[in-house]
Amino acid sequence: MWERLFGLDFRRRRLLARAAPGPMRDYLAAPFPARGDDYLEAPFLALDLETTGLDPRTDEILSIGMVALRGGTIDLASARHFLVAPTRAVPENSATIHHITDDRAAQGRPIAEVMPEVLAALAGRVLLGHHVRTERGFLGAACRRLYGQGLLVPLADTEMLLRRQLERRGEPITSGSLRLAALRERFGLPRYKAHDALVDALATAELFCAFAAHRELRGPAPLRLFLEAP
Repeated sequence: MWERLFGLDFRRRRLLARAAPGPMRDYLAAPFPARGDDYLEAPFLALDLETTGLDPRTDEILSIGMVALRGGTIDLASARHFLVAPTRAVPENSATIHHITDDRAAQGRPIAEVMPEVLAALAGRVLLGHHVRTERGFLGAACRRLYGQGLLVPLADTEMLLRRQLERRGEPITSGSLRLAALRERFGLPRYKAHDALVDALATAELFCAFAAHRELRGPAPLRLFLEAP
């Protein structure tokens, strides 16, 4: 009850007080952006994953792409891509989608080496994704295996933001209309190759910036309007 009453940053401080030294404690030491701050001043990290499947409980991360943004500006110098070595063979049906075969996956680094860098980049930022709960689910599962606890992080989801915008306008939502490529096309953004984690992270960041630039409500707005429930 107290955690719900005082919010996400209260929960962060409670977890920080109990965290052992290491990457998770370092991550939790950075305050989350305040929900009342102007969203254009808040720091975001657009992030995308390619995985062996859709279930964070049994499937694994194969690659992570991410790029930071703030104030409607994408920091291209911050862009990073990690290839992650899985503990099991890559299923053939997933390899046909993202083209990460066993040979290529074997060139990756263990998730235990990659997660500290991901947490360092995410510290103090909002996690931005397209259907972001997939990213949070897999990152949280990795954190539980490595650090004994899930990932507490503020979330923003371009899919949900655009769904709400279409519903407010009374526009129909059809099959496939909320896909990343389809929504980018609505804003006149270029078509990118899909299922590459870094390309999709950049595509999500661009979509968020386009959405922000075309919002019905101009000017400052509190960050809480753009956040998903934790």
